[in-house]
Amino acid sequence: MKNETRLTTEEKALKINLTPDIYGCFAEIGAGQEVAANFFQAGGSSGTIAYTQSAYDMKVSDSMYGPATRYVCEERLMTMLHTEFETMNYRLPEKAKSARFFAFCNTVESLNYHKTNQGQGWVGLRFQLTQGGAPNDIILHVKMHDNSNKAQQEALGILGVNLLHAAYFHHDDLDVFLSALVNRLPRERMELDMMRVSGPDFDNFDNRIIALNLVKRGLTDATMFDLCGSVLQPTAALYKKNILLMRGRFRPVTKVHLDMIESGTKQFLKEDGVKEENLLVIFELTLKDLTADGKISDKDFVDRAELLGSLGYTVMISNYLKHYKMVDYLATIARGQMMGVIVGVYNLHTIFDERYYDNLPGGLLEAFGRGFGHKMKMFVYPANDVETGDLYGLDDIVIPKHLNGLMQYMKDNNKMEAIHDYNSQLLHIMSDDVLSKIKAGVSSWEDDVPEEVVKAIKFFELFGFVNREKEIHA
Repeated sequence: MKNETRLTTEEKALKINLTPDIYGCFAEIGAGQEVAANFFQAGGSSGTIAYTQSAYDMKVSDSMYGPATRYVCEERLMTMLHTEFETMNYRLPEKAKSARFFAFCNTVESLNYHKTNQGQGWVGLRFQLTQGGAPNDIILHVKMHDNSNKAQQEALGILGVNLLHAAYFHHDDLDVFLSALVNRLPRERMELDMMRVSGPDFDNFDNRIIALNLVKRGLTDATMFDLCGSVLQPTAALYKKNILLMRGRFRPVTKVHLDMIESGTKQFLKEDGVKEENLLVIFELTLKDLTADGKISDKDFVDRAELLGSLGYTVMISNYLKHYKMVDYLATIARGQMMGVIVGVYNLHTIFDERYYDNLPGGLLEAFGRGFGHKMKMFVYPANDVETGDLYGLDDIVIPKHLNGLMQYMKDNNKMEAIHDYNSQLLHIMSDDVLSKIKAGVSSWEDDVPEEVVKAIKFFELFGFVNREKEIHA
């Protein structure tokens, strides 16, 4: 048997076609017709494909799936999956007794003639792993980077075959599944920025771990999920929102973190064009902040995600170590809406460090142009001076003398402002100190974190906390 990782797209399609109980349909809107074509071209498709259809005209699409204002969106994809899977069961009740049904659907916008758009789309698979069993869903969002319509369609065709093959033959191992899913699709061709699985055969999968792995593997640079742990597609979730971002390790979340976000939010809401109903607060974890001893611990990541979710916040994972890259990324999504970033005062030492931008031809000035050239403002939270213990805020910061003019420019042009309404009684709290106390079994750590976090750390025994009462009773 040929190594699975070496199978060509045609060989994968043929393997599915020759598996007698895999049977389903394809429904493709827009640029996705290449997927079904791969199965026809591989041969033996009559035993696998019940039917294919492509509602290219919007009126036809509306007649099949109901009226819509947007066609390339997750909502449309889910309607397609439901409609087609139910149609299969309704039309072929006898076949359902001997087959594992699937419905493969996509709704995709490929590169237009004038190349003025970004090729992107939603791809989904609803499928049974056991005959008559409850179905599972795999939902993807992709961005296509080939510079021709034809190449983007070909890439989508490869992805569709990979998805079906991986779903049936590699569904029990996330690492193998992700490798199989993007086989022959380098990041230069296609970016996978959202993936979600659900169903009885995926009960042991955590979608937050999947989101983390998309960034870890370089399949995308950022992904996110909400307080319930549901994975979000960043462009859809942040479109035209007033984004307020706070970056950090949050290991664990402390009272000072919440004071930063609460006081920063109050000031951000005073900015022109910022409305509370349009505001989305994001806690961002970078891969570097998730790394300990050279490795990224899935458990440690989930611990932090659980705590942030318990406080009601949206979490983003990114590979953007540098602030300007993160802001530049968000600006392309926010579409002209005002953005805010909350930072601790000591972060400014790095932001104004010219060595930090040696990789850019324009150095620090290029980074500031890309990071602050948008409708964006930085809110600076004070700290206690690490040497004297005195208050250390934006007005006290010492940067290289030749950059003082740039700092003043930022202040004068509403790009940077000190946070004023903060709780000075919390400035002594440091996450590293709290973590050390938890591991050492020193109870005073409870004074430094929110009550909800205390309860969660104790209940789930997070960050090395040991429940002594459990040990005694045991």
